[in-house]
Amino acid sequence: MSLNDIIEELPKLTPEERRQIYLQIERLDGEPEFEATPEMLAAIEEGTRSVQIEPTHRLEEARQRVLQWASTASA
Repeated sequence: MSLNDIIEELPKLTPEERRQIYLQIERLDGEPEFEATPEMLAAIEEGTRSVQIEPTHRLEEARQRVLQWASTASA
């Protein structure tokens, strides 16, 4: 079976079958080597802190803020 054959068959599998394939690939390849940089860890900490203490916004308000930011950034 070729790689293309396998890729074509994937959508026909159930979510559980695809999960099993994913787990098998993960076992074969091992965990990817990844080391977070100090900057990345600081950004994660800041994001976590802001979610915990800053107010949240409704989706429509967030969209408006993004549009407003984008129009100011492109000016």
